[in-house]
Amino acid sequence: MAIKEILMPSLGESVTEASVTQWLVKPGDQVKRYDPLMEVISDKVSTEIPSDFDGTIQEILVELDSDLPIGTPLMTIEVAGEADVQQPEAQQSKAAPQSETTVSKQPEKTAPLPTEANPKVANSSGKKRYSPAVMHIAQEKNINLEDVVGTGANGRITRKDVLNYTPTTESVPSKAPTPAQEPSAPTAKPKAEPISFAEQGDVTVPADPVRKEIAKRMVRSVNEIPHAWVMVEVDVSNIVKLRNSLKDKFKEQEGISLSYFPFFAKAVVQALKNNPKVNTSWQEGNIIYHKDINLSIAVTTEDNLFVPVIHQADNYSLAGLAKEIDRLATEVRSNQLASKDMQGGTFTINNTGSIGSTQSMGIINYPQAAILQVESIVKRVVPSADGGIKFADMINLCLSIDHRILDGQQAGQFLKDIKDNLAKFNDEAAVY
Repeated sequence: MAIKEILMPSLGESVTEASVTQWLVKPGDQVKRYDPLMEVISDKVSTEIPSDFDGTIQEILVELDSDLPIGTPLMTIEVAGEADVQQPEAQQSKAAPQSETTVSKQPEKTAPLPTEANPKVANSSGKKRYSPAVMHIAQEKNINLEDVVGTGANGRITRKDVLNYTPTTESVPSKAPTPAQEPSAPTAKPKAEPISFAEQGDVTVPADPVRKEIAKRMVRSVNEIPHAWVMVEVDVSNIVKLRNSLKDKFKEQEGISLSYFPFFAKAVVQALKNNPKVNTSWQEGNIIYHKDINLSIAVTTEDNLFVPVIHQADNYSLAGLAKEIDRLATEVRSNQLASKDMQGGTFTINNTGSIGSTQSMGIINYPQAAILQVESIVKRVVPSADGGIKFADMINLCLSIDHRILDGQQAGQFLKDIKDNLAKFNDEAAVY
C-alpha cells in the first residue's frame, strides 16, 4: 500500500490559485482512476478534478472556499500495489481524459505521509500531520499547534480551529470583596447581542461558489486598487442611424442581431492601440504592458456576473466582434463557457446601458488598469455646431482607472480617442 497526494492542478497559464468549492467523495470512499473527486473554482469557472489513481480516499487536507496556490496537496488516496508515494514516470506521462483542466501531477518524491489512516507512520515519528493552510496560519499568528484542540475528524486541527484559537492563561481566583469594598472602576456594560435576522423571519441562503468568487475579487479590487473615475458624453447619432439601416441585413447574413455594443467594443480596441498604458496591470511596484489586447466583456445571468475574454480583439472587424460577443454570451448563459475563455483579459468593457443605466462607476476587474461602463443611449436636446440646438442620441462613457498607473490626463485622452473613433462609423464599410 502507498499514500498518494492529489494536488491543486494547473487551471490555466495565468491562474495562480483556486479554491475547492465541493467535495464529491469522503474519507473511506473507493474511487477509480478518472472518477471526479472535487469541484474547484478559479476566475469564476468551476471545474471537476479527477482522480489519478484507483484506491481509497484517506484524508481531506484543506478547507472549502480557501484560496490555495496551484500545487497545494488537497487530499490523500491509499493506492494498492505501490511501494511508496512516488508516482512512476510512466504514470506521470499519461494524461487523464479532461475537458478544461489539467490532471494534477504528483510530487517526484516525498516521504510516507503521517496520517491518522496510517498509524504506523504517524506513531513511529510521534508527530501529527497538519494541512498546509493550518501550518501557514499558525506560522503567521505564531501559534504552537500542540496547544490547539482539534475539532475535525479524529481530532484533526482544522483551519477554523487555528483562526479561532486564543491563548489561555491560568488565573488565580480572587477573594470575593467584602460588603465594604467597592470596585475601583465602573463595571463595563455587557455588549449588545448581535441582531438575529433568523428571529425576524428572514431566510439565510449560502452564497453559491460563483457569487463567493465575485465577492472575493470585488473586495480585493477595492482594497488594493485606488480607484478614480472620469466620464464623458458622446453624440452617437451616426451610430444609431447606421445600425438601424443595417440591422435587418446583418441579421439575415450573419444570423445574429447587430446591437450597439460591438461599435463601442471596436472603438475601445482602437483606442487601446493608441493608449498602451491603459492596457496594463500593476504588479509589485511594476507596470506590466500587455502585448495583446484581450477584451473582457461583462455578461450577466439571472444570478451572477461573468467576464469572458475576446483574445487579441484587435484582429477582429466590428462584425467579427459582434459574433464573438454573441458566442461568449450564449455560452455563459448555457453554462458551457470554457476556462480558456475566462482567462487573460487586459481591459474590461461593461454594457450597463442594457439595464437602463445612464451613469455608473465600475469596480476594476483585478488586476487590470481600467474598466469602461457603456451607458444607455438617450435622445436629448443639445447645442449644434451652427450655434442652434438639435435632437441627438447621447451616451455617457464612464471610466474607472487604477490611479497608481493612470492619471486624469491619460484617462481623458483615452476617452477622447474612443469618442473620435465612434464618430467615424458612418457607413457599412466600417462594420466589415
